[in-house]
Amino acid sequence: MKMNKVLGNKGVKLALLLMAAMLVVAGCSSNGGSKKGSDVSIEDRYTVDPETPAWQLDKKSETTELTWYVNADWWNTDFGKDVVTKKIKEDLNIDIKFITGDDTKLNTFFAGGDMPDLLTIFDSNSPVVQKAATWAFPLNDLAEKYDPYFNKVAAADTLNWFQLKDGKTYGYPNYSNTQADYDSGNIPAKTAFVIRKDVYEALGSPSFGTPEEFKNVMNQIKTQFPDMIPFGFNSIGEGTGSLGDVLQDFIGVPLETEDGKFYNRNLDEDYLTWLKTLNAVYRDGAISDDSFADDGTGFEEKVKSGKYATMLLDGTPQQGGNLQIFMSANPGKEYIAIDGPQSTVGHQPTLNQSGITGWMISYITKDCKDPAKAIQIFTYLLSEEGQKLMNYGIEGETYKANSDGTVELLPEVKDLQLNNADKFKKDYRMGEFMFFGHDRHKALSKDAFPESIKQMQEWGQGKLKPHFILENINPDQGTAEARGLTAINTTWNTTMVSMIRAKDDATFDSTLADYKAFLDKNSWDKIVEIRSGKMQANKEKLGIK
Repeated sequence: MKMNKVLGNKGVKLALLLMAAMLVVAGCSSNGGSKKGSDVSIEDRYTVDPETPAWQLDKKSETTELTWYVNADWWNTDFGKDVVTKKIKEDLNIDIKFITGDDTKLNTFFAGGDMPDLLTIFDSNSPVVQKAATWAFPLNDLAEKYDPYFNKVAAADTLNWFQLKDGKTYGYPNYSNTQADYDSGNIPAKTAFVIRKDVYEALGSPSFGTPEEFKNVMNQIKTQFPDMIPFGFNSIGEGTGSLGDVLQDFIGVPLETEDGKFYNRNLDEDYLTWLKTLNAVYRDGAISDDSFADDGTGFEEKVKSGKYATMLLDGTPQQGGNLQIFMSANPGKEYIAIDGPQSTVGHQPTLNQSGITGWMISYITKDCKDPAKAIQIFTYLLSEEGQKLMNYGIEGETYKANSDGTVELLPEVKDLQLNNADKFKKDYRMGEFMFFGHDRHKALSKDAFPESIKQMQEWGQGKLKPHFILENINPDQGTAEARGLTAINTTWNTTMVSMIRAKDDATFDSTLADYKAFLDKNSWDKIVEIRSGKMQANKEKLGIK
C-alpha cells in the first residue's frame, strides 16, 4: 500500500512537470524576456581590461541586490552569514536573495514574466535550456562588453559544448569535466559499495562479489545484526537511484553496442542477474520495504545513525557530512568501501562522474538589473581565487598555503569539520556553495573532503570512465519520441522496483516481459535511432573515434 501511494504521487508529479515543460516552451517563445539590463552603462564605474577581472575595477558604490533562483528545494538560501558567502558579498559588493523551488515554480517565472536576475537549473535537456536565447543573455556578449577576463577562467571546451544553434553560449555549469580532467587523475569517484567496519570485521571480511556470496552474507547480517537493515541504497527516484545506472556502472555494463549504437543497459543480462539477486535478498527479508519509499531525508537519517549494514552509495561527497557524523560518534564502526558486487561476465567497473555537461547550469536573465555585476560573479567564482574560497575559505583565516602549491585547513577548522559537521556547514559552508565548482580544485588539498569518504575515494581510483557519449542524447522535448521516452522511464522506474519486490521468479519474469512489451508500444526503435545519432554527434564534437 505504501509503495503504491508513493508511485501514484510520482505519476501525478510527472504529469504536472510535463504540463509545466510545455508551458515553459510557450512562455519562452512568446514573451522573449524583457531587456532591462541590456543597456546598463558602466562608463562611470570602470573601463574593461582583458587582463584584470572586472570586479577588481568596478567602482560602483552602492550594493547591488540581485535575486538568484535555484531550481532545487534543498538549496541553502542563506547569503552573507558564513565565511564563504560573506567574503563574496564583501569582494563584489553584492547582496543575493536566493529563491528555491521545483519545475512547477520555475515555470511560473516564464508564465508571469517576472524573472529573477540569475537562474540555476539542473536539466540540460529541458525546454528552458533549449530556449535560453529567448530569456538569457549570451555569456560571450556580456564578457565582451563588461568582463573579458571571463574568457580566461571559463573552459573553452565547456563553452563550446553549451553553444546553441546561434553559436553563442548562455549557461555555464559546475563540475564540467573534460577528458583531460579525467586523464589527470584529479577527479575522485563518487560511488562506492560500503559496509560498516565493525560488521565487516565481525563477519570475517567476506566477499560480496558473486550473487551467491552476496545473498549468503546478507543472510548472515540479518541473523547476526537484527537491529540493522542489511542493505541500503539511495532514495528511489529518476534513474531509480543507485540501483539503476549506478549499479550498471558498478558492474561495468557496456555504454554502447559493439557497432557504436545506443545500448539498452536496463536489459543487459549481467545487470538482470543482479536484479534477480536483489529480489532473492528482498524475499529473504534483507531489504526493507521502507527503503523503496524513503525520500532523501529519510535515507540521510539512516546514514547518520549507521542503520544500514551495507549500502550501494552514489554521491559520497553529498553524503560526506552524514557519514562524518556517524564516524565521529562511532570510532571503529565507520563505513568503508569494498569491492562489493562484481560483473558475472568479467567486466570491470566503469564508474561515472560528472561529465562535460556538469550539474548546476547558471544563467543571467534578460531581466537582470545589473548584468555587468552578474558576469562579474561568474568570473569571480570561476577564478582560482573564487575556487579556493568556495573549497577552503580564506587564507590565514581558515587555511594555510604550502610552498608546493597545496593548501591545508587550520587545526581548529579541521577539528570542526571532523567533530561538528553541522556547525562546520553553517559557519563556513566550504565545499557546499559550489556554483561553477570544479573537481580539479579539490586536488589542492587532502582537506577538500571529510575524512569519512577519503578511503572510499581511494578505492575508486582507476575505476572511472567518462560517459560523455551518453550526455544529452534524448529526443528533443515536445516530440512524440520524447513523450514515449518519458513514459518508458516512468514505467522502468516502477518495473525495476516491482522486479526487486517480486514474490517469486515467475512474477519477476512476467514483470520484465511486460516492460519489454511496453518498449515496443512506445516507439523504442525510433528512440534508439535518435539516441544513436546524437551519440555519434557527441563523438564528432569531442573528437572520439
